[in-house]
Amino acid sequence: MSLTVLPALMFPTIDPVAIAIGPLAIRWYALAYIIGIMLGWRYMIALSRRAPAIVTRADIDDFLTWATLGVILGGRLGYVIFYKPGYYLENLSEVLQVWHGGMAFHGGALGVIIALILFARRRKIPLLPFGDLLVGVVPIGLGLGRIANFLNGELWGRVTDVSWGMVFPTGGPEPRHPSQLYQACLEGLLLFLVLRVLEVKGFRDRPGFLGGAFLAGYGVARSIGELFRQPDPFLGFLVAGATMGQLLSVPMIIVGIWLMVRAKPQAKAVPSAA
Repeated sequence: MSLTVLPALMFPTIDPVAIAIGPLAIRWYALAYIIGIMLGWRYMIALSRRAPAIVTRADIDDFLTWATLGVILGGRLGYVIFYKPGYYLENLSEVLQVWHGGMAFHGGALGVIIALILFARRRKIPLLPFGDLLVGVVPIGLGLGRIANFLNGELWGRVTDVSWGMVFPTGGPEPRHPSQLYQACLEGLLLFLVLRVLEVKGFRDRPGFLGGAFLAGYGVARSIGELFRQPDPFLGFLVAGATMGQLLSVPMIIVGIWLMVRAKPQAKAVPSAA
């Protein structure tokens, strides 16, 4: 009795450089960052126009720089600390060489949270409502980033026999899950829609609820995506067969649930009698 071997999809030939103008070359990952930040900025402005009013257009414009620095510095330092601390301890000169690759979302999230806290204190903006406004735009960048991972042919999934398994140029001859696309749908599209529905349903009236929904939602989405993604070869599987991405998502889920549970509706102002 012979086994039927399903043909695998071949990864399409895609130039890692998205745009090249003379000596200037913009890669897909950088382009995803740029587009994600710009779309997120515009969407945050649109969200800020809905009640309750939290920030001004000028606040959002100014925070864009803070958020960008938080993403880049936090994402890089997170990768250094969480994924390759030993290597970078011996090669300190490479810590900030982001052009060589190596960014971690969990580090980027911490960087943006720190930027959010500092900016809110400086501008005297209520922290939790500001955070609720910000998290609605984050899945845009997450989804685009995962699509860029796919276009770069990196961070592919585990070996599989499903009919849509794909052979990646750097992943060996076996077909693998296109887990980057799974994560783009989970962490990007689905999380965006969930937060959008909650926002429309009026959960911004509960400061901290949307922020908690994002943290918990991302943690769950990332943990599911990691079930199909090949672990980093220099780390492999860790505690109880979990990956680093899953372990780092556990605190996010716990804090997210805590924020949602403690979020209470704001008391509406009662008009005084004439």
